[in-house]
Amino acid sequence: MALPSAAELPSPREPGAPYRVCLVCLGNICRSPMAETVLRAELAAAGLDGAVVVDSAGTGDWHVGDTMDPDARAALAVRGRDGSAHRARQFHPSWLSRYDLILAMDSRNLADLRRMAGAQGEATDRIRLFGEVGGLTDTGTRDIPDPWGGGPDEFGHVLDLLGAAAPVIAARLARLLETAG
Repeated sequence: MALPSAAELPSPREPGAPYRVCLVCLGNICRSPMAETVLRAELAAAGLDGAVVVDSAGTGDWHVGDTMDPDARAALAVRGRDGSAHRARQFHPSWLSRYDLILAMDSRNLADLRRMAGAQGEATDRIRLFGEVGGLTDTGTRDIPDPWGGGPDEFGHVLDLLGAAAPVIAARLARLLETAG
């Protein structure tokens, strides 16, 4: 069975309730919390604050409770964004039925989440790549690279990708909620 295209976002699980999105990377200290910060700002700018709830998690457990990576926080701060409130969480299989849309940062995270869904008997159609939904495949990019251990240039590049994709995701969510509501 073919998966729907990235432009066809899954309908809300609970019409009238906020649309719930979870952004997922490996440790939840770099990419997914940076994406959460950037996407929240785009959703607020699009007037979707409250209509869409965004959070993030990691597939691994080694950073649970940690703050955002200092280099990720610094990269956000350079662009006028604040990541200081973030605390890392691990994605739990029971959450699969909680979210309307789960966006993985890379193909490895996507495979892990889909494997988790299969083990839980959950459909995988709500699990997508952030870059695909955000239209980055048009530029030849599917994955948001992991900047962990890199320098300011790597974190800046990730923020550039997130900044390009987030408005596309916000616009797609706006269209979806307009037609669903």
